[in-house]
Amino acid sequence: MHDLVIRGGTIVDGSGNPRFVGDIAVDGGRITAVGHISVPGREEIDAAGLMVTPGFVDIHTHYDGQATWDAEMAPSSWHGVTTVVMGNCGVGFAPAAPDRHQWLIGLMEGVEDIPGTALAEGLTWDWETFPEYLDALEKKARTIDVATHVPHGAVRAYVMGERGARNEKPTEDDIAAMAAIVADGVRAGALGFSTSRTILHKSIDGELVPGTTAEKDELIAIGRAMGEVGHGVFEMASDLKREWDEFGWMAQMSRETGLPVTFAMLQSIAKELPWEEQMAETARANADGANIVAQIALRGNGILMAWRGTVHPFKFKPSWAAIDAAPWDEQWACISNPEWKAKLLAEPDVYPESDVQMLLMAVAQGFGLHYEMGDGFDYEPTQAETVAARAAAAGKPPAEYAYDLLTANGGTGFIYFPILNYADGNLDFVEGLLDRDDVVISLSDGGAHCGTICDAASPTFLLQHWVRDRKRGTVTIENAVRRQCHDTARLYGLNDRGLIAPGYLADLNIIDMDRLKLGKPWLAFDLPAGGKRLLQKADGYVATIKCGQVTFRDGTMTGALPGGLIRGPQAVPAAAALAAE
Repeated sequence: MHDLVIRGGTIVDGSGNPRFVGDIAVDGGRITAVGHISVPGREEIDAAGLMVTPGFVDIHTHYDGQATWDAEMAPSSWHGVTTVVMGNCGVGFAPAAPDRHQWLIGLMEGVEDIPGTALAEGLTWDWETFPEYLDALEKKARTIDVATHVPHGAVRAYVMGERGARNEKPTEDDIAAMAAIVADGVRAGALGFSTSRTILHKSIDGELVPGTTAEKDELIAIGRAMGEVGHGVFEMASDLKREWDEFGWMAQMSRETGLPVTFAMLQSIAKELPWEEQMAETARANADGANIVAQIALRGNGILMAWRGTVHPFKFKPSWAAIDAAPWDEQWACISNPEWKAKLLAEPDVYPESDVQMLLMAVAQGFGLHYEMGDGFDYEPTQAETVAARAAAAGKPPAEYAYDLLTANGGTGFIYFPILNYADGNLDFVEGLLDRDDVVISLSDGGAHCGTICDAASPTFLLQHWVRDRKRGTVTIENAVRRQCHDTARLYGLNDRGLIAPGYLADLNIIDMDRLKLGKPWLAFDLPAGGKRLLQKADGYVATIKCGQVTFRDGTMTGALPGGLIRGPQAVPAAAALAAE
């Protein structure tokens, strides 16, 4: 008798091969048979008419703090994700000198918009070194597996103190010490190293992430240290300034070490290279022996603006500044007062000093780039759905229309402002990228940007929008599942998951594609110390299974916690290796 048998599902196995109807047997947390299975299971799930996929592997998240206190790992776990890689963009919480705890919290709060009060209350800090941080992660059972990078910002500050925090040039001894820490972290089980090289990433005090201006010798030395260990992915978010010659040193590092280098590839106001040039440089480097992989987002990276969110169009009005820190009850009393509304709308915007001044102006006045979010919102909206167009149709000034939109239903309205990946007013450029081998689906930022973004739902968006509903052209479900399961897992050496075949981990989703639908986002205040975060659920996930145990049934957590910490690359299962021979 098998532990679990899933019967009669339409299996999309993650390989990219055509779907087929069959059964799946699970024993000891792994898949033991696929096809027609006559032997019964202790538990059986009827999947007739449903899609069965591998569990989704999300390689760009920021659960570094949440993973130390939370077992559910929402919202990613609500969207079929069974494995996450965190510690991206050069930020994290180890290594951590005892006098640097609050500084690391401020860095994460500024870069990833995770409430500092929540981190201060939730983090236990029962570690200093990176291996000790992995030990702390290993103590916690969860619904999903977690893995992580060694973050450049924390390493630089640990080795160089204030000099590192201020992005000063390191000495040769500093570089050697940083490389040694990264090597120790990778030996202990980190899947790689991450760094940030963008002006968009700043601490809560406005300081650039340590490592932003690091030079080639520092970066390559760290890459070489991972190469000597024998594994590791070098992950980077960068403005790709031409003078930095990012593709030059990335290619050199990859060719010399044999390791993959992956970077965030976006249509971005901060990047000097347009996306076409980013991809051309990637292809050129790889043709010369490098292994560079572009991480792409599936939709416009957008701010969800709300009265209680991190930003909204009236953030820079003097009247709002006067109540910005007030409790919500006091804010709502003002917002719902017609006289206060008229006063605020008549005021000019007052912007703080910033090197992203144009972005702040677009937040406050870019109503031709803002979209009204309602039930069943299409994340590839048209110009007719902008706040400016809707306001014109309603005969209202756009600012007043936006105000009323946010104020609806007790102040729970949202405006979508896609600041990245939506320069063309559509996602056509992403469609072509989904067929390229030098691209991987990523950039969900699960666990981060708690008051501005909720892209942890990306796997659901992939299936609902790109596979089923997109009017401008869809992709096959076979390709979509391969990209979100097999390809993401293989980039990080996780060769034990991402496929439905004997020997692989029994990480699975059972999905009703007809019912699959993203819910409306909402702001919750459920982090430690009442910290806020944007959340979004979905209908249609009949079951999510981790290591053979049902962790979510119809979107509700069952209480099973089979997930743990991944230490280092994972081998191809013996059964799969024999089958391949």
